[in-house]
Amino acid sequence: MVLALVTLITALGISAVAAFYSIVGLMAIFSPSALSIAVMGIVLEIGKLITASWLYQNWKRVPFLLKSYLTIAVVILMFITSMGIFGYLSKAHIDQGSGTSELYVKVERLDNRIASERKVIKRAETQLSALDSALEKYVELGAVSKGLQKREDQEEERNSLTNIINKSQGKIDKLLDEKSEYRLQINSFEVEVGPLKYISALIYGDKALDFIDSAVRGVILILVFVFDPLAVLLIIAANMSFAEYNEKRKRAIARKRKQLEKQNEGKVKTTVTEQSNGMKKITKQQGNVSMEYYE
Repeated sequence: MVLALVTLITALGISAVAAFYSIVGLMAIFSPSALSIAVMGIVLEIGKLITASWLYQNWKRVPFLLKSYLTIAVVILMFITSMGIFGYLSKAHIDQGSGTSELYVKVERLDNRIASERKVIKRAETQLSALDSALEKYVELGAVSKGLQKREDQEEERNSLTNIINKSQGKIDKLLDEKSEYRLQINSFEVEVGPLKYISALIYGDKALDFIDSAVRGVILILVFVFDPLAVLLIIAANMSFAEYNEKRKRAIARKRKQLEKQNEGKVKTTVTEQSNGMKKITKQQGNVSMEYYE
């Protein structure tokens, strides 16, 4: 009896949670009619459990057409509940990862800007190298004085190129600081989805992060296939437990009745009944034999 009650309470608990997730998920899908969807979901969830329980208890005596329709109705309602759960969990994952997607885009933009500034630095350094090469040629030819004069002529250009390099390097430093802040936020998100990342890694290997969404959908589908069917099957299991308990109780009562009958077989049972004329009707019974007399 205790196990039957625990099974029933567990089934109702799982069903209530599944109904909540399903109704919230369906309300998100049909948001303009949220209240109507909530009422419909509650009524259908209750109807599904009652139908499953009634079908089990009356399976042998229900007409085939009614049995078939109710069975199909329960399966369809389980599918609707599962669809709502899938919508709820998917929405929760999307809400969690929506901000992170923006962070990935921002990091990508910062990487492009950093690459652009590095190209500017590379061009400036290339120009400085060209100026140095020109001076080295004067030195190789022994025209040191001309080389020094040329160095003075290059001073303004060199200063301009140096300023460009320093300015671009300063921009890169700021962009790297900004990128590190975004990376910290992304890392905190990756810590939250760490288990999913490892599940994804089992399937997709080094490209696990690129398939996080696929891994999440897989986990959601596993939960969906277990959630509501488990609640319905536990309701049926509870019915089976109660039926078995009632059967055992009937057999126990029947055994006690037989024992009492055996105990009373050798005893004389006396019954006294008052009559309207003041006399007493006395009935004595032993087994199937009875005797009556008046006093």
